Amino acid sequence: MIPRLRYRRRRSRRRGFPVKRLQICVPGSENRSPGPSSTGSESVDDPAPWILEDLAMGRPPPGAAWTWILLLLTWAAWAGRPRAQESKLLEGQECEPHSQPWQTALFQGQQLLCGGVLVGAKWVLTAAHCKKPKYTVRLGDHSLQKKDGPEQEISVARSIPHPCYNSNDSDNHNHDLMLLQLRDRASLGSKVKPISLADHCPQVGQMCTISGWGTVTSPRENFPDTLNCAEIRIFPQKKCEDAYPGQVSDGMLCAGNSNGADTCQGDSGGPLVCDGVLQGITSWGSDPCGWPERPGVYTNICRYLDWIKKTMGSKG
Repeated sequence: MIPRLRYRRRRSRRRGFPVKRLQICVPGSENRSPGPSSTGSESVDDPAPWILEDLAMGRPPPGAAWTWILLLLTWAAWAGRPRAQESKLLEGQECEPHSQPWQTALFQGQQLLCGGVLVGAKWVLTAAHCKKPKYTVRLGDHSLQKKDGPEQEISVARSIPHPCYNSNDSDNHNHDLMLLQLRDRASLGSKVKPISLADHCPQVGQMCTISGWGTVTSPRENFPDTLNCAEIRIFPQKKCEDAYPGQVSDGMLCAGNSNGADTCQGDSGGPLVCDGVLQGITSWGSDPCGWPERPGVYTNICRYLDWIKKTMGSKG
């Protein structure tokens, strides 16, 4: 099974696995992206205790042994369910294999960190909070464990977070966007190909597709082997702001639906695709995931086109 890094945030959750970094914001470096500029280094929350690992090692929490044993038995019964009942993104389903040829996966060694989106032969877009000192990008995957031909793995030459991304405040999700320049060009074809960037903002009510290898249950985390997809709609910005008072800027958009279809932990950096173009990057949302009244929040690509194109052009 592919291991995942597990970090938890207070209040709203980012949907990947954030790490420490230094980020300097240059005021005025992005005319089209909203929100205040900021500087700082990211504070990293300690990994939450992994109860089942403690139990397996004979370390029940003090004064709560029988409670955790019961929890373990309950978990074992749940985990033993048929795979077909589990392999879906929250209220989604397994994607048609290779139907999302722009989907990528960010790995550190054998650990899955986040999703990403191929936007050029040497360029991947992802969430800035997914940044690591060193990682590789996998392309052409459907199953993370079984290979069927188109898979590629390319190391990252350069990570370029948006200059106004504030990594110092875990509750500030502004400018959660990062470009990765690959060391080598991807071999393009029908199962590995870039997606076009939206040249206009999405319409309220527009139907869009989300995809990723993130957890398919929440709050209990259960990660699938195969890529999962779900259909969601763009929310009115006012409804988005009301769902998360004081946390939503014009550089973000919300999307979801009435049955609770949602991205979740591990889906960060993945695509929100509307009418065949990239409109959003999975960023953050409610904890637990899948509340119809508290939709997923995505970095709004149309607000960052100038920065994306300028950065890709200047770096080759």
